[in-house]
This record gives sequence, C-alpha cells and structure tokens, in this order.
Amino acid sequence: MPTRHTLKTRCCIVGGGPAGMMLGYLLGRAGIDVVVLEKHADFFRDFRGDTVHPSTLQVMDELGLIDGFLKLPHQKLQKLDGMFGGTPVRIADLSRINVKYPFIAMMPQWDFLNFLRESGKRFASLKVLMSTEATDLLRRGDTIAGVRAQTPDGPIEIEADLTIACDGRHSTVRERAGLAVEEIGAPMDVLWFRVGHRPDETENLFARVEPGKMMVTFDRGDYWQCAYVIAKGQYDAVKARGLAALLDDVVRMAPILKTGIAEVSSFDDIKLLTVAINRLTRWTRPGLLCIGDAAHAMSPVGGVGVNLAVQDAVATANILAAKLAQGCPSEAELDAVRRRREFPVRVTQRMQVVAQNNIITLALESGDRPLKVPFPMRLVTAVPWLQGLIARFVGVGVRPEHVHSPVRS
Repeated sequence: MPTRHTLKTRCCIVGGGPAGMMLGYLLGRAGIDVVVLEKHADFFRDFRGDTVHPSTLQVMDELGLIDGFLKLPHQKLQKLDGMFGGTPVRIADLSRINVKYPFIAMMPQWDFLNFLRESGKRFASLKVLMSTEATDLLRRGDTIAGVRAQTPDGPIEIEADLTIACDGRHSTVRERAGLAVEEIGAPMDVLWFRVGHRPDETENLFARVEPGKMMVTFDRGDYWQCAYVIAKGQYDAVKARGLAALLDDVVRMAPILKTGIAEVSSFDDIKLLTVAINRLTRWTRPGLLCIGDAAHAMSPVGGVGVNLAVQDAVATANILAAKLAQGCPSEAELDAVRRRREFPVRVTQRMQVVAQNNIITLALESGDRPLKVPFPMRLVTAVPWLQGLIARFVGVGVRPEHVHSPVRS
C-alpha cells in the first residue's frame, strides 16, 4: 500500500506498555521529541500485570506523581502468605523493608498506563498515537531509521533518529531487526480468570500449593483475580477434562471462591498465559534499542515484570536523554543500557528459575503424593528477617533505578 504520510521525530517508542509509557513520559519531560505507538485503541487489556511494587512507587514519587497515582483505586498487599500441602507458610513481608512505600499496590494496568498518558499531556514534545501498529522497520543502510506503521487512516512512516522497542515478548521490532533470543524456559503456563467477590469475603492467602496443583489469588475488592498454574503445554488436556472439573479443583483449593465461581461460565472467561523466560543476547542495532519484555521476558513468579520494565525505562532516560537532545546516540552509547540493566535481569531470572525448579515443578509433578514444605520455605516462615529479605528482592529488586534524567523547564 502507498504510504499515506510521514512523521519525523527524534525518538519513536514502539509499544504503550509500562516500559513504553514510562519512557515516553520521561523523554517528554526532558523536552525530547518522542512518539509512542500503541497498536490498540485503548489500554484496556485484562489479565496484564497489576502489581506495582515499591520500586515503581518510588519512581512515581520522584516524578512528583505519587499523590495522584495513589488516588486511583487500588489494594495494598504487604504479607505474602500461602498454604503448602496444608501447612501455612509466609513467603515475604514487605512491612519489614525500609522503603517509603512498603507495599505492593494492586492496580489494573490500564489505570496505570492511562495515568501516565494523562500526566504526559502537559509535555508538548510527547505524542501518543493509539491504534497505530508498527509493521516493519525503516532502514538507511545498516541503520534503523524509524518504523512503518498501520493506522485506521492507512499506512504511515515514522522517521526517527532512535527507535526503541517496548512491544513485549512477541516484539515485531525485535523480530524485524533479527535480534537473537536466548530461551531459558519455564515448566508451567498459567490460566488467568476472575471470580465474583462478595463484600463480606476476606482472606489473606496469596498462594496455594497441593499435590499436582498450584494457584495464586489476589483480593481485588470487587472480584478475585486467580492464576491457576498448569504444567507447560497441558492446556488442551485441561480443556479435555472439562470446565466443571477445573472449577471443582479451584473451589477445593480455595473454598472462599465457591460463591463467585459461577461467573466463570466457559473457557472464554479464562485466558491462557504462555509463560516464557528469555532474553536478548544483543539489545541494539544502530539506531535501535530494545527494553522491557522486548529485551527480556520474565516469568510471573514474583510479579516483577511490570516493575523491571519501568526500571529499564528509568535507566534508559537517565543514560540517553541528554544525548538524544543532540541526535541519535552511537550503538556503543545505546548498549550502555544493556550494560546497566543486564545484571539485575539475569539475577532476577535466575531466582525465578530456582523458584520454578524447587517449588512449582515439585508441586506439579507430585501427583497424589503428600507435599512437604521444602526446607528453605520452612526456614523463611520461621525467620521474619528472611521474609524481609525476600520482600526486598521482590519489591525493590536488584540495582533499583532512580530518576536522574533532565527536566526541561
């Protein structure tokens, strides 16, 4: 199709998720001409990561946005308690960490993204284009020079000194750039669904593990958000057993869901999340940088994906914003983002693999054999300061980022 028109900008961000919207806000704040492309008409996507950790709350505080942000509907989660084979365990306690916001804010991701978009409207240099899907890259020799995109009004070319891929674990930009992905693997997939919640229902249990089964539940006030863990590739087998069998298992594990389970009326009400852990071996090409899930897909273990994406965005702005004011940074300068962020990504992914291999795989493969609480989990439950240590790893992370990018008055 013929190109409808061309837009020129200093930086084109592909993807309006947490990494893309946060980076767009930070670059707009720095006075950089930046365009964010979001392929959907809105941010309303169910079953996206809704856990906003203390590290992200600190970033919002440093940007002067925290008061308005915490006025949005959310629930506070501090203690991560569970049942492992019928034995109570405590996984983490965020009240024990020394941070300004010692809790996880459970907030729909679309509210988070809409808040960033609305807050960024005061920056004249920031444009967010909805219903605009990147389909290919523009090239100038070996240099990436922008993207081709499809809009409701037809195709468009966006010429950019720098293109940044924030378009998730199935990144079109990454694939078009030919960047190699190192697969690390995950033994499970996750079924996400909502269950009705009565006003008088309350329960603090976060995770439930039984022989051959595992489930996580979040109290979202007017509904329960549920994640039912299945062995990798077993979704068709679960469907073959039937919806009634699945929901019976759910209610046996979490009796509090019995009154609201009828809201799950078919498999259309259940979304399959195919879990992957991977990372790029190279995050850049000349004129191109990948961050967030486009650079490293995370397991849902710990709910850290949203927050690592935000940390990537903060680091990218810290490192590149001043350079972008002069033009496109060199590939070596772009690679400084990988050098800054690769270590926390690797450590976090390694801990996710340890949790998968020692807890999740154990639970899913145990069949009908009784489950015993692993010694490390018994130790954490018995020693409160270890609960704080895990809470810090989950809530703050490795090498947390702080906002140092410039502000244009």
